[in-house]
Amino acid sequence: MKHVAYKMKLLQAFLILSLHNYTSTGDGEIRSSCRTAPTDLVFILDGSYSVGPENFEIVKKWLVNITKNFDIGPKFIQVGVVQYSDYPVLEIPLGSHDSLENLIQAMESIQYLGGNTRTGKAIQFALDHLFAKSQRFLTKIAVVLTDGKSQDEVKDAAEAARDSKITMFAIGVGSETEDAELRAIANKPSYTYVFYVEDYIAISKIREVIKQKLCEESVCPTRIPVAARDEKGFDILLGLGVRKKVKKQIQVSPTKTKAYEVTSEFDLSEATSNVFPEGLPPSYVFVSTQRFKVKKRWDLWRILTIDGRPQIAVTINGEDKTLLFTTTSIINGTQVVTFTDPRVKTLFDGGWHQIRLLVTEDDVTLHIDDQPIESKLLHPVLGIYISGQTQIGKYFGKEETVQFDVQKLRIYCDPEQNNRETACEIPGFNGEVGLNEDFYPHST
Repeated sequence: MKHVAYKMKLLQAFLILSLHNYTSTGDGEIRSSCRTAPTDLVFILDGSYSVGPENFEIVKKWLVNITKNFDIGPKFIQVGVVQYSDYPVLEIPLGSHDSLENLIQAMESIQYLGGNTRTGKAIQFALDHLFAKSQRFLTKIAVVLTDGKSQDEVKDAAEAARDSKITMFAIGVGSETEDAELRAIANKPSYTYVFYVEDYIAISKIREVIKQKLCEESVCPTRIPVAARDEKGFDILLGLGVRKKVKKQIQVSPTKTKAYEVTSEFDLSEATSNVFPEGLPPSYVFVSTQRFKVKKRWDLWRILTIDGRPQIAVTINGEDKTLLFTTTSIINGTQVVTFTDPRVKTLFDGGWHQIRLLVTEDDVTLHIDDQPIESKLLHPVLGIYISGQTQIGKYFGKEETVQFDVQKLRIYCDPEQNNRETACEIPGFNGEVGLNEDFYPHST
């Protein structure tokens, strides 16, 4: 009964706040997240005979469930839909609906076509009749959903779309899809932009993954070189101009990596709108490598509102040797979880250590020096206000800078980076990468 009561309380809070949670400051500031990041998003749906009317209804429900995660309007996300078989049909033009309710109603009204499969023609149609007509200079994404091999060529149309800065996703349903064709449609790397499911019922399994990937495209435009690959994310040291502000660099032996010696004379602050202009994705990996001797409470990283309240923070408490994570909350604005596992005390030995936090929509998991330490449940979160400041190395509740050394401070937008990241920059670290070592090179 307690569990039911909690769920009801959560639902009630969500219903109340859903009307206000994006404009709840006095000046009408909007919470920035992938819900609001300006994006033109087009779904290109296979409506051929092999799909069938029942499966097409499943596709429509999947489409609605994904769309519910976004704010619809000329300042936010605009969604278009093309259905295709022998020929493409413009079911929903970009910008034709200014509310989520109207858009969903239009999606539910789409009638199944039936016919052959001409995917190439549909991609070209979306490029010419939706994206080319949009006047917005922003993120452009197309999601192609198909259950069979195309009866026309897809390569040229897909290349033209990518040349027009459209990010292409390809989702193959069932055994009749062709791997090479899906790879030809999608952006590279294919393990990021190509998805497979065994049947239409199973597409619900990838709904959250697709939502996360769409969010990554809209809020994480920058790429961080990591070993032999690039990861979407934010290099916070770069975003805060640490290289220009902190003149003294030190070498971490024996790894020969460079680090920065931060002292109280530096103010490592930057407008959040410059660092996280569209907020953060729903799931991400925070990684930092540092050493310190501070025995007080201080924020390694924090995002403040315009009036100085913490929205997101990683706080190190030298008084009781714990680590705290602060994030937003749909319940009361913010939530704080404390990691008290005895192994957290190793951070306070004056040596180099890596802190890694895997943040999802359900929980946050702490890793120290590549070892999983503790997980904590989270309430559903909100987007962040970006009119305040992003800071690193500040005493808790103060503007005074902490004296510490920092080598890395990043956010990776792909939660799977948690499985690829190692602490190889730590002196004496002998950790090994886990699964798929050949496929995913060591990350430093």
